[in-house]
Amino acid sequence: MTPKPISRSLFRLKLGRIYFSFKRWIYWIFGGVKFSRKREEELPFEHFSHQTPLIRNLKDVDMYLQYNKITNLKIAALKLNKVVIYPGEVFSYWKLIGMPTKRKGYLKGMVLQNGKFSAGVGGGLCQLSNLIYWMTLHTPLTVTERHRHGYDVFPDADRTQPFGSGATCFYNYGDLMIKNNTAQAFQLVLEITETHLKGAWKSNLPSEYIYEVYEKEHIFKPEFWGGYTRHNIIYRKIFNSDYIMLDDEFVIENYAVMMYSPFLTDTTL
Repeated sequence: MTPKPISRSLFRLKLGRIYFSFKRWIYWIFGGVKFSRKREEELPFEHFSHQTPLIRNLKDVDMYLQYNKITNLKIAALKLNKVVIYPGEVFSYWKLIGMPTKRKGYLKGMVLQNGKFSAGVGGGLCQLSNLIYWMTLHTPLTVTERHRHGYDVFPDADRTQPFGSGATCFYNYGDLMIKNNTAQAFQLVLEITETHLKGAWKSNLPSEYIYEVYEKEHIFKPEFWGGYTRHNIIYRKIFNSDYIMLDDEFVIENYAVMMYSPFLTDTTL
């Protein structure tokens, strides 16, 4: 049984943002973490790559927000492209990108909050954090911080990844952090074409493993308070180069309150 979402006042939300933002700055400065920041020429061995379309047909969302999102993605991608995570270092999405502001060229894109969408400066950057998280699940890198929206706002349309396999972001304490606990360097490579956001994890050494990410127990559930929730568990299988399975490990469990009928499958409805 999933409890009904709590609606908090604007004052409490603002106070919470100030508190957690200050706490994150303290962590960045005094946390004793060695953050990745150096860029290098592209490393030779690709471990995993993926791409996602820049434009989607979303119900009731003005298209200008999606076009503005592309501008926002281009600015943020420049801050992350070719960054190397050396052994022992931690990749912090927001520490590298910084606060998205008008002064830096960011435009109003779509922002999701409390199950609703609105226009906000820097909106749409979740597409980039989603891509990075999904790619990271196909590497030996360790995700140390990841967040997901508590609401499922839009029905699936041509979904190619399991539900809940992304990572939302909100500056600065809703971060995506990835630690390199391996003995090799990893590099994030990003590209934005006319139609797609593309990414890859590369390394100075070839990959020793193959990863298969999948979901279990994917259900839509009616709740006592009248709404629906969505649930699944993400796992990944790890194979060696001979495709012999070495492990089948738990990754994350997802819950989300649905903001549409679970029987809809078309985002244009």
